[in-house]
Amino acid sequence: MNPPQLPIILALGTTQTLAWASSYYLPAILADPIGRDLGVSSNWIFAAFSASLVLSAILGPRVGRQIDLVGGRSVLCISNLTLAAGLALLGFTYSIPVLVIAWLLLGIGMGMGLYDAAFGALGRIYGDAARRSITGITLIAGFASTVGWPLTALGLEQIGWRNTCFAWAAAHILLGLPINFFMLPAVHGAKAAIANAVKPHVPIDRAMIVLAFVFAAAWSVTSAMAAHFPRILEAAGATSVQAIAAGALIGPAQVAARVVEASVLSRYHPLLSTRLSCVTHPIGAAIVLLFGGAFASVFAVFHGTGNGILTIARGTLPLAIFGSQNYAYRLGLLGAPSRMAQAAAPLAFGLLIDVMGSKVLIVSSVFSLAALAALFLLNARSASSRT
Repeated sequence: MNPPQLPIILALGTTQTLAWASSYYLPAILADPIGRDLGVSSNWIFAAFSASLVLSAILGPRVGRQIDLVGGRSVLCISNLTLAAGLALLGFTYSIPVLVIAWLLLGIGMGMGLYDAAFGALGRIYGDAARRSITGITLIAGFASTVGWPLTALGLEQIGWRNTCFAWAAAHILLGLPINFFMLPAVHGAKAAIANAVKPHVPIDRAMIVLAFVFAAAWSVTSAMAAHFPRILEAAGATSVQAIAAGALIGPAQVAARVVEASVLSRYHPLLSTRLSCVTHPIGAAIVLLFGGAFASVFAVFHGTGNGILTIARGTLPLAIFGSQNYAYRLGLLGAPSRMAQAAAPLAFGLLIDVMGSKVLIVSSVFSLAALAALFLLNARSASSRT
């Protein structure tokens, strides 16, 4: 019998918040002070961060396969230890080579410990009934930046960036590791599964190619906006105060959208949710391009709404299409292109902004609409068939 979902949702929601806040969202606050302390441009830190995302993409299928075999508890516990080691080494960094090694460790930790791994763990526990729990942990972890950025900024101000890294490392050991270990169930027969394991045959059919393209295109937009959102809005005519205020609305919009997904959209196939997630960014972009920076907050709400639903769709749509067999491994395969795109998008869009200004939103909208068009290659009937 499967364990109750609520305790697992609360546990994974907490550890996912910690994992995202202490890894993916760290450079936004610490890149400049680390660069100043090391005497290098902050671009070095972002370059190391991009390399870590590429590494996490490469590891994704292998991590997913391990979760399919033995469940998520051991993998997520190792991710806590790896992230703690990377953060500790980052705190001790005094040279570029050590900085790169620290971020590569963090890349391994992210590959083993962010949403794809958590979704895979839930699929291993609950099978085809994992949609509710996937939505639940994204509701909690949707506040990762809302919690993580202020805590990291407070640490930077009070104890410096090095001790802030040490504090996040300690949180993984004292909070994340015990929660993952004691709250996630052990998988019975894991040793036998490993002993009898054969490499899964997952055909790269049209549905796989479509979904890989959709997630890569959509997540490149998410990554670009996360890196350049205030700059784009200021280029559109918003003041710095308006841009910052608008950015603060993204997190609540994401969570509100996830509440709607959990309550209203859960009655429908997740293909509908995914299509909606791809259309909201272009609508918001059109509004701010037509009416200027004064409508920055409207754009933020539309963008955040789509991003909030997209995060859930990343887990629920593959589950609905392919079922729970080899689910975590599929997530790893599907997630690899999107993480590559996430790694490249901040630099690519930064260069485009220098040339296009706020009109870069036309490019991001094209990406979102291309993802939407690709989704229409699937329909509810074909999406329900298992391959």
